[in-house]
Amino acid sequence: MSEHPPHQPTPDERARALVAQMSEDEKFAWLSGPMAIPLGNTRKPDGAVGSAAFYPAIPRLGLPALQQADASLGVSNLGNVRPGDHATGLPSSLLLGATFNPELAFASGSVVGVEARSKGFNVQLAGGANLIRDPRGGRNFEYIAEDPLLTGVLAGQSVAGIQAQQVVSTVKHFAVNAQETGRVMASSNLSEAALRESDLLAFQIAIETGAPGAVMPGYNLVNGEYACENAFLLNQVLKQEWGYPGWVMSDWGATHSTVKAALAGLDVQSGANLDDADYFGNLLRQAVRDATVPQARIDDMVTRIVRSLIAVGVLDKPVASPVPIDYSQHKLVAQRQAEEGVVLLRNAGGQLPLAQGLRRLLVIGAHADHGVLCGGGSSAVTPIGSLSLPGTDIMGMQVDKIYQPSSIVQALREESGAQQVEFLDGTDPALAVAHARIANAVILCAQEWRSEALDAHGLGLPDEQDALIERVAAANPNTTVVLQTGGPVLMPWLEKVAAVLAAWYPGSGGGPAIAGVLFGRVNPSGRLPVTFPASESQLPRPEQTDPRTTTSNPGTPRIGEILPIDYDIEGADVGYRWYAREKFTPLFPFGFGLSYTDFRVSDASVVNGPGFTVTAQVENTGAVAGACTVQVYVGKTGTDGFAKRLAGFKKVFLKPGERAQAEILLEPRILARFDDGAFKIGAGDYQVWVANHAQDEALEVGLQVGEALSL
Repeated sequence: MSEHPPHQPTPDERARALVAQMSEDEKFAWLSGPMAIPLGNTRKPDGAVGSAAFYPAIPRLGLPALQQADASLGVSNLGNVRPGDHATGLPSSLLLGATFNPELAFASGSVVGVEARSKGFNVQLAGGANLIRDPRGGRNFEYIAEDPLLTGVLAGQSVAGIQAQQVVSTVKHFAVNAQETGRVMASSNLSEAALRESDLLAFQIAIETGAPGAVMPGYNLVNGEYACENAFLLNQVLKQEWGYPGWVMSDWGATHSTVKAALAGLDVQSGANLDDADYFGNLLRQAVRDATVPQARIDDMVTRIVRSLIAVGVLDKPVASPVPIDYSQHKLVAQRQAEEGVVLLRNAGGQLPLAQGLRRLLVIGAHADHGVLCGGGSSAVTPIGSLSLPGTDIMGMQVDKIYQPSSIVQALREESGAQQVEFLDGTDPALAVAHARIANAVILCAQEWRSEALDAHGLGLPDEQDALIERVAAANPNTTVVLQTGGPVLMPWLEKVAAVLAAWYPGSGGGPAIAGVLFGRVNPSGRLPVTFPASESQLPRPEQTDPRTTTSNPGTPRIGEILPIDYDIEGADVGYRWYAREKFTPLFPFGFGLSYTDFRVSDASVVNGPGFTVTAQVENTGAVAGACTVQVYVGKTGTDGFAKRLAGFKKVFLKPGERAQAEILLEPRILARFDDGAFKIGAGDYQVWVANHAQDEALEVGLQVGEALSL
């Protein structure tokens, strides 16, 4: 008779046992701390690697120091706190969204996790999962999409990739952190049902997929309550309804109270030196002595931290001495991601791919000879060889505008076989036009820099680039525009150029990725994760707040009153859903992207039960291998109806002439409305489109739900 194996304690049991042995000083040492970089009167704490935050080790209990680093796009080195440090710069999260590829999201997360761990970090402040509600948002490049399903799945897989390397990841910024202007004073106001069906659903899917060890609320308010002391968000939804077992850390300088925040569900005050007071230091100790915060709440805070460290493997496989990092391999991962996320938006007359061996190729664009642009702020990664230019100021710290070292010009020289590849920075338009006239083809690299704390002002390209594109295209019709941007831009010159690529911020492998697409080594398969408006008048809120009338950074004097943002205008109908509801035609729809081959999608059907599954045949009818992203949208008319929503997607790779069946399990909550505390799928007829993008309705199948379903 075999004996039962001995009981293995769960992470919760192990955490409770460790916390029971901790002194009060040890507990409180983990509940509040300053930034771990020199800033003002703050110095780097002893023992800190140098990063966003540090909390001291407790060696007698085998608890390591918490070393926390930014961000989703690689291990950042804000303020050069680690002189000479090197890291792989991943493409922007928008580019990751454009891949529609969960496997790539996991792989990119793994790169971040490996490098973070090798540098001595065990917590990565990654996992941007906010929906893009305004295409002008300065931090949109850190987020994945305007759609909750695509955002949730890819953010969750990225988190899972990080945590597979025994590094805790956050998801952030919980929730509705949709603009940078007035970010510390903006109240994101919308109904609960709309919130549940959009922004919260994205976080819910990301948390279910990736099981992040920590959640970070942002600076903003939600329905009049700061996110970091919002009991509805933190206690009711996150911890109670979703059963989230990890810890909630504030954004840096986003804590506003002691008792209210602690009782609302905030577990850690991050960047306390940026706040008005050390709310979770002596003030919290006094609140426990006064019995306004129970001792059990303190124990719960610390238990959640320890539990996440155990669940991810930090305690059982602690970070040892630094190990060598294979940066060459990681750069290839970044390049592969960029190759799948570049979106071909226009290709008039089959301009692309360009022919090998051109006599004269002209490349125009600021610093295209040096590298590729990346977004600014806490997520910016500075590999060795980066070019740093003046950018903006955040919390008294200068944030540079960075070009990561991946030369587009050099990559084109290697890829094109051209006899001559000439480069001009574009500062002299007349010279650019003169050289364009004698070139066989022109690659014009346009760009728009965005940063944390700095929204884009309008959607036009800055620095007279639109005028430059018009003049160059008039001189040479074989002009291709490569856009490096933090989101959508207007294109008044669109019909005058031969081709357009959206390259986003393409990361450490960006140069070869762009060159590979331009010359056909790579067949573009990226699809837009965000709608490109035809004009700002199509947006739910066309007008923008003047940043001079409000405050956008923590730790700085406040200007004006709380800034209410009415998101009930679109409600749950974010992005393409808004365009469908309002019957607007955008410049380019969500999900759009061209290829160098052709695909035929046919024989679509939907099966109801168990769950909802769509099947379709996909055939590559063209001459080269490529990938087709099959997108399934669902809509419903009637009083309980809704505008079309992405309910499932699958990226299918096919050789010429190859045919495959795509089987896509739909996310049931996308078909549901949130009512009376639960998601409910109403009875009735639904429209299901198997589509190439959000406005493609060529292939429609019906779905009938006989009885209402509660999820």
